Amino acid sequence: MIKSNSYFYTINFPKYEEDLGKTELRYLFKQDIKYKYLFSDFYIPISRSAFLKECVSIIYTADTLEEIVERITLDNASYDNFKVRYIKHEGDALSHEERLKANYAVGYAINGEADVHNPRIILGISKVGNQWIFGVHEKNNLEWQGREQKPYSYSNALGVRTARALVNIAAAGNEDCTIVDPCCGIGTVVIEALSLGMNIEGYEINPLIGENAKKNLKYFGYEDVITIGDMHEIKKHYNIAIVDLPYGLFNPTTLKEQTDIMKTARRIADRAIIVTMKDMDEYIIKAGFTIVDKTSVSKGNFKRYIAICR
Repeated sequence: MIKSNSYFYTINFPKYEEDLGKTELRYLFKQDIKYKYLFSDFYIPISRSAFLKECVSIIYTADTLEEIVERITLDNASYDNFKVRYIKHEGDALSHEERLKANYAVGYAINGEADVHNPRIILGISKVGNQWIFGVHEKNNLEWQGREQKPYSYSNALGVRTARALVNIAAAGNEDCTIVDPCCGIGTVVIEALSLGMNIEGYEINPLIGENAKKNLKYFGYEDVITIGDMHEIKKHYNIAIVDLPYGLFNPTTLKEQTDIMKTARRIADRAIIVTMKDMDEYIIKAGFTIVDKTSVSKGNFKRYIAICR
């Protein structure tokens, strides 16, 4: 039974990011993701994840559209400059004509002036399974897309969507946690964490790359939280490390250097998310971690393996 005062989210991810998207949303919403929509008893800001599409803060639920309209009428629901939008979702069986009919019926029952071109508030109506829902609608503002093009970047850096998902998995709803990216490259993970209001610090051993990362932060208006230096010299301790393991694209990286990075991540953080270009579970475990979850994401011809560790 769908509850009033709960939240309905629609989800969108391409096939190659499905595993990552489901993993991120599972950590955010504390539930397995079976469909491209979900219900939640608590609110997650719609733009927190790149994989969330729309949200309805549910006011009414009913078995029929007529019951929804009756509830609106009895409560004398009133909104100024409103628009009604039918929320399509995976498995939606209604025809285009039925959706238009629902929009019209709900809009006609509401007191106030409608404004379809420049609404102050959008109201969502949808049929999910055998129940109808009605409430206040929000859409992902996609502001993260503006950070896909950075002043300084390189082709095989983590994508913004992936970086944002890693930060959400790392925090798992705890916005007070401390995060470190000890091999931060041009700063994508650091920037996405800062955009989400997270407490993060980055380290980059390569001075040129580190300076470019600092310039990226400044370009997007974020505080400089990046230190140019060797992660093995870090003395602070963090709740979690996000480590995109260097794999020798521009400079040779040995297996020993990679395992040393994992060992230092074990020293400086309680937990870690370790991203590798091949399955390195054996070495992650040897570094002292327990792998509690795994996911992956592809980018072109590259596949990244993501181990979530404690």
